[in-house]
Amino acid sequence: MESPCNETQVSSRIDDRSTSDVVVRLRTQDGRDEWIYCHALILTQKSKYFADRLSENWPTCQILDSRNCVDVYCLESNFDYHVNVLRLLYDVIDGSVDDMWHGVRNALGILQVAVELGCPQIVTACVNYLEAVPWEEAEEEEILRIIPHMGSQAEPILARLQPVNPSAIMGIFLSTIRFATSSPPPSMNDLKSSAQEQLEYMLTEDDDAPLFTADEEIKSEVKECVKRLFSRFNHILEALLCEPVESVCEAGVMQSFQSHLSDLSWAGQILNKLEIMKEFVNNWIDTSDKIVKVVEQASPTADITETKSKVIEVAAKVLEAIGYGTVILPTTKRLHAVKVWLPFVRVTKPVIDSVTTNGDDAMTIKIDGELWQSLESTFVSIILALPSKDQAEILNEWLGNEHICYPDLTEAFEVWCYRSKVAKRRLSLVSGNNGITKTL
Repeated sequence: MESPCNETQVSSRIDDRSTSDVVVRLRTQDGRDEWIYCHALILTQKSKYFADRLSENWPTCQILDSRNCVDVYCLESNFDYHVNVLRLLYDVIDGSVDDMWHGVRNALGILQVAVELGCPQIVTACVNYLEAVPWEEAEEEEILRIIPHMGSQAEPILARLQPVNPSAIMGIFLSTIRFATSSPPPSMNDLKSSAQEQLEYMLTEDDDAPLFTADEEIKSEVKECVKRLFSRFNHILEALLCEPVESVCEAGVMQSFQSHLSDLSWAGQILNKLEIMKEFVNNWIDTSDKIVKVVEQASPTADITETKSKVIEVAAKVLEAIGYGTVILPTTKRLHAVKVWLPFVRVTKPVIDSVTTNGDDAMTIKIDGELWQSLESTFVSIILALPSKDQAEILNEWLGNEHICYPDLTEAFEVWCYRSKVAKRRLSLVSGNNGITKTL
């Protein structure tokens, strides 16, 4: 048996003057005034606002056209939403019809009016709809602007935007770092790149703080993941060194080598953000000779300029960590790093520059001027931290090299000249000639 309310809904239609006993006047500040013929039973049962306005306790209820009259003032931009809410009061809102909202923006406008007029059935239906459907970016921003001011009844809409608990964040991060460093097949490169981008985004401080602060457990897992990545890279190096030159130049082999270089370049950024570069730097320095040998072995018979650019990217990160004291290495390793990478960089830069300015691959090979400038400054820093006799050896070789223009070691040369000239006097003043100074 149908309830009296449902019977009234079936027999009554909005704007039916023959059965209406209430006029709702929708009015705006711009002078718009629209009369909508309604029914008191429906309005009072489904809207707290109209229940109050049509009660005996409301002293200002007007009589218009032999009917009770309720004025509702609204903004012009919300006018249609008010009309829609009045119409929805006459509909059966039981969840069986989901397309009555006509999109997120319309549902959001209706929700605001339904909250204002105290229509719980419409509010619940709007909330259920907005909580379930996808949002576009602009709609999401609008929801964030409006919903938080509506109280607990609208909170379910924001469920997808709520902060996640730290354990869930840690789980996502660890799963992603394992995948991003797993060297998946080329068919999954897009997925890997996306994972790497999101990991970097999680750790980046921009307008917002990083998503989390890495503890020792996370740092340990990241180091293990990168260690496994480096191990696979070393296996590729060993295999390439054992292969004939023709095999080294095969596209698939060099593609795998280059892919691992790209992963290592990205891993260097992550490790730097987490301040755990030491093991990475040591591993790179230990394999530097092999890396350069593989590249030089392939160079005469194949165009591997893009591979060289990837090598430069990783080497730059490693050398910067050494040059600016992020990672402390013994003198022998720092000297070895300069002796391996200074010659490689000076002969590789002209090759890469010629391709990026003239070649067909200019769009795929990108090393900007800042990286070259940073590398130059890094070499100067590393050289000036070496013993003076090692500095002299490096500068002597540089002055006689045909690639003297890059890296430009003029600053290191000037500092070496000054230090060498005043060395005995400076040290004698400090030590009081107690035997600290000696000719190196």
